[in-house]
Amino acid sequence: QVQLQESGPGLVKPSQTLSLTCTVSGGSITTNYYYWNWIRQPPGKGLEWMGAIAYSGSTYYSPSLKSRTSISRDTSKNQFTLQLSSVTPEDTGVYYCAREALTVVAGTGYDYWGQGTQVTVSS
Repeated sequence: QVQLQESGPGLVKPSQTLSLTCTVSGGSITTNYYYWNWIRQPPGKGLEWMGAIAYSGSTYYSPSLKSRTSISRDTSKNQFTLQLSSVTPEDTGVYYCAREALTVVAGTGYDYWGQGTQVTVSS
């Protein structure tokens, strides 16, 4: 049983950098062929894929966020981290980490999710 848990500050000031960590248990983030994703949901809106880091360490980012987003990992801790710079109130929402299996159609292979963590950007 794979479990994912997000952690990080729930409140961030505008212009600062948000840093969230996803801790994975029950499976290795280097296991073929899985991708480890960050997904967020602003209030009243749908899910927005932000980016992912693959089992190989390769990273992928949403075009709309790539200039502000960085995903990294610490394999010794079985963790991966999201950094979102220059945050604004529009970045407020629930942030999830999720595992995704390699599939023919991207976005259809999510099998495990964290519980989500609320992030509020406010001064």
